[in-house]
Amino acid sequence: MIKINSLKNDFFGGVTAAVVALPLALAFGVASGAGPTAGLYGAIVLGFFASLFGGVPTQISGPTGPMTVVTATAIVAFPDDFQSVISVIFLAGLIQISFGIIKIGKWVKYIPYPVISGFMSGIGIIIIILQINPFLGVESKGSIIETLIAVPKNFAITNMDSIILASITLVIMFFTPKKISKIIPSALIALVIVTLLSFYLNFEVPTIGQIPMGLPEITIPTKFNILQLNTIITLAITLALLGSIDTLLTSLVADSMTKTNHKPNKELIAQGIGNALCSFVGAIPGAGATMRTVINIKSGGESRLSGMIHSVTLLLIVLFFAPLASKIPLSVLAGVLIKVGFDILDYKFLKIMNRIPKVDLLIMLTVFFLTIFVDLIMAVGAGITFASIIAIYKVSKRTRMQTKNMSKKIKFDISIDNKETQILEIDGSLFFGTASILDRKIDKIRPQTKFVILDCLKVHFIDLSAIFIIEEEINKLKAKDIQTILILKHYQKRKLLKLDVNDIFKNTVIVSNIDSAVNTIQHNEYNENK
Repeated sequence: MIKINSLKNDFFGGVTAAVVALPLALAFGVASGAGPTAGLYGAIVLGFFASLFGGVPTQISGPTGPMTVVTATAIVAFPDDFQSVISVIFLAGLIQISFGIIKIGKWVKYIPYPVISGFMSGIGIIIIILQINPFLGVESKGSIIETLIAVPKNFAITNMDSIILASITLVIMFFTPKKISKIIPSALIALVIVTLLSFYLNFEVPTIGQIPMGLPEITIPTKFNILQLNTIITLAITLALLGSIDTLLTSLVADSMTKTNHKPNKELIAQGIGNALCSFVGAIPGAGATMRTVINIKSGGESRLSGMIHSVTLLLIVLFFAPLASKIPLSVLAGVLIKVGFDILDYKFLKIMNRIPKVDLLIMLTVFFLTIFVDLIMAVGAGITFASIIAIYKVSKRTRMQTKNMSKKIKFDISIDNKETQILEIDGSLFFGTASILDRKIDKIRPQTKFVILDCLKVHFIDLSAIFIIEEEINKLKAKDIQTILILKHYQKRKLLKLDVNDIFKNTVIVSNIDSAVNTIQHNEYNENK
């Protein structure tokens, strides 16, 4: 049974989140190129279904800066072909659902922080740059490069009314006291005050334009050019990855505030359902929105009901107040989005840039510039690859391999020629990053050696590359009439034998300790002397 107090808290949390979401949804819709209605219905549809099925009870979902940037890229890639754009959104939703089904949610925490920092700061800069033209009152461009190149020319044709309105909006956004913005969001204050100012002073500025009242038309995302499938899939994967990362990072914020643990895979499935359904109404996709989630929690939101109330509130605004929203100047939304862009910048990282290791700084800057000037998914991919290579190098440096002679003190009654037996002791991880070191060590084995003991008791991990290298080394030593004895833990032995299609390990002596290895050598020598 729902408690009255909890219901009241969810109501106020949801309504407050909707008030915050309204100007952002309008702004993101316009910025994407799909229009304000697409932004509003993105917040409504995704917000409702992500809350209904999600794994984070207090999370509010809707259009976000990163997702808007990718959607804008899709719209530019398919000019006058919105069917292909909604196909991208639909496929992105399906990919997110598959992420949840295969339980990929837990892996987001392994993305290196410099990659996330560079990406988010890059997105912030993209949002700021793309709002230069609306700020100046001239036609917007979807390309960063085009926008920057056209800045000198656009300054000559600026609309001073737009600059005045955008500047006032920025002042309100940046300087509204926190005591007031906690009660009424600064974005809403700017939206109402500056729009009324523009209306009563008869400013001639570009506005949002007509917003259709009523429910949207249902569109089936099935019509697209098969020749463009490669682009559609690439953009869909970008949206899915970005939406998943964005959502799960926001989920961690919600966890820290509510002292709960979210269900990442359930949340990914819910986000996928919401984004896939967005495509049916021509809405832009989104993700878990940090600011709206924080507002919801601080305003009392306790359960998934708050997110659903947020969506219903926005729907009522669309159905009954669309004519008023159509009068909002684009320069006002530009001011709101510029503040959003500045908020996305990772100040935590920027403050310590001169103190962090150069490698981390290089990764961050690489992702940052690739995000702005090249491609979002390439930026993340390059960053993760770069960081992974550095991590592999560091792990490989910690792995120790040393060759030593057989000690006579290993066992009291040993009579083994030290020159004929060598031990190669491995301490650390044996994987593709260190397997080549093993090859070099084996090559340095003395020619007169008869036995090589490969001691892997201190090895924590063996991957497939290392297993194949061990096979090759056994064959290489066998060709020189050198017998290999492996010392492995039981689970490692089981793993090797399971993959032993050529019976190499089956025909190799595998023991669990050094005493057993010594006994094997003694037994061989005894048989030879016999």
